[in-house]
Amino acid sequence: MSVQGETREKTRINIREPKHYRVIMHNDDFTSMDFVVDILITIFHKEEAEAERLMLTVHESGKAAVGSYPYDIAVTKVQAAAARAKEEGFPFRMTVEEA
Repeated sequence: MSVQGETREKTRINIREPKHYRVIMHNDDFTSMDFVVDILITIFHKEEAEAERLMLTVHESGKAAVGSYPYDIAVTKVQAAAARAKEEGFPFRMTVEEA
């Protein structure tokens, strides 16, 4: 039974993928290559061969994008890597930029 003059509202829901952010790893003269590879394997879940390739790219080019993630995940990974670097005494630096 419908009442005369009744209006039905349609709700449109737009679900969008979250913006992604690149995690950029920067080279320095003090952080060991082994440490960088370990970070790439343990925090960024890279295979060993890809981790070594990325580490060399960072070393030779000064920086490299090591992954693209939603903002919260990107920042969490960078914070985890920074905490490990601080524990080990490395001045390791990573940044996050919009993809």
